[in-house]
Amino acid sequence: MEQIQSEIAALKSQIQVLQQERAALTINNVISGDNSPSAIVEAYRRQARENPQLSAELKGIDDAIAALAAQLQYKHTELARLQVESKQLTIQQQLEEAKKVAQVHAERINELAGELASEIRLLKASADYLSPLYWQVYYKPFITGFKTISVPYVRSDGDVWTIVNRIV
Repeated sequence: MEQIQSEIAALKSQIQVLQQERAALTINNVISGDNSPSAIVEAYRRQARENPQLSAELKGIDDAIAALAAQLQYKHTELARLQVESKQLTIQQQLEEAKKVAQVHAERINELAGELASEIRLLKASADYLSPLYWQVYYKPFITGFKTISVPYVRSDGDVWTIVNRIV
């Protein structure tokens, strides 16, 4: 992008030099005291007939300015395209960074879900052992609700991540 910006600056500078050169060549005011449109047209035509070399040089400068202006427009378009691509690349990089962070959290959630499921199973085993004794002493259950215990789990099909509840 820096190269294109320097090329744009060089094109602008060259166009400005040509415009100054053109202004210097036309400094000889062809217009007399009469400023009517037809008088102006006639004065420029007369100057072109009287000095064809100057007219050809002015025409060449005008053509060069037009060509450089077209190149300048192309460079501006190319620079704008590169800036958009650069911005998209930056967004893509940000997305990849965020996905890595999310991946770490998802792995940690799944690790904790595994540990929690294991602890719940151990608690259920203890409750199953203690419940008959607890009923005999207190006439009520020791722990209830094991049929609906679930833990979160993150899974992915590659593009979309889903958090599901796994019943323990």
